[in-house]
Amino acid sequence: MADHLSTLIAATEALETQNAAGPSPLFVDCRFDLYDPEAGRREYEQSHIPGSVHADLDADLSGPVGDGSRGRHPLPTPEAFGATLRGWGLHPGQFVIAYDDGPGMFASRLWWMLHWVGHPQAVVLDGGLQAWRRAGGTLTNAISDAIAGTFEPRANPAMVVDVQYVESLLGDASRLLVDARDRGRFTGAKSAFDPRSGHIPGAVNHPYQSNLDASGAMLSSEQLKKQFARSCSGGVNAETVMYCGSGVSACHNILAAVHAGLPWPLLYPGSWSEWSSHPDRPMATGG
Repeated sequence: MADHLSTLIAATEALETQNAAGPSPLFVDCRFDLYDPEAGRREYEQSHIPGSVHADLDADLSGPVGDGSRGRHPLPTPEAFGATLRGWGLHPGQFVIAYDDGPGMFASRLWWMLHWVGHPQAVVLDGGLQAWRRAGGTLTNAISDAIAGTFEPRANPAMVVDVQYVESLLGDASRLLVDARDRGRFTGAKSAFDPRSGHIPGAVNHPYQSNLDASGAMLSSEQLKKQFARSCSGGVNAETVMYCGSGVSACHNILAAVHAGLPWPLLYPGSWSEWSSHPDRPMATGG
């Protein structure tokens, strides 16, 4: 079966699950484009892994944005997410394979959320659709109606921290905040999506792209440990808080840390989009 069952599955192994005896895994297509929110659905309708359902970041993997003070992609309630999962046909204990175009950013959001609501039987397709195609996997445009599942969520609130918690860490050098955005957004050299640019004071930068090799696959456990040791002084532990722009690419850093065998970090879902929405919260720029 998959290497590090709780994190990744190779495309060749994912292919084997389609012909294996026993219950079929649930493939979930998580493709999304932050600049074109309808693109993921269009791509799914054109071609996807046979039997897949589609997860829309805005509609399925996020709750209502409201006035924006909770960030651009706040978590849905566990009850709402549970209803989404049942609509996809998910049953307790069923193996879930999440995938996207390859980097794994959106698939990792679903992977994290499944663990959050008590469904750890979930992995991300390493290398995404590109790896699937290279392994000889077929695609289809056929969409089947899902038969309702029976999964009931049991959320773990200890996996999440809120803005007040993060505010309490300011000035505490013993606690690590890790920002998954690219260097330009972290330093404030460029603005994207949010009215203010920069980062939470005291945070370090570990762009999620640094978890990947040139093909878009996850680095080895040892390589990931070295990358985290380089960017996160003292390394990642169970009190490390991961954040990004809106709680999405931070999940990729959590996926990478867990795959590397490091303690499971915390997620700040509101991330920079929530933090920067209030003018009184401090911000930092530069490296």
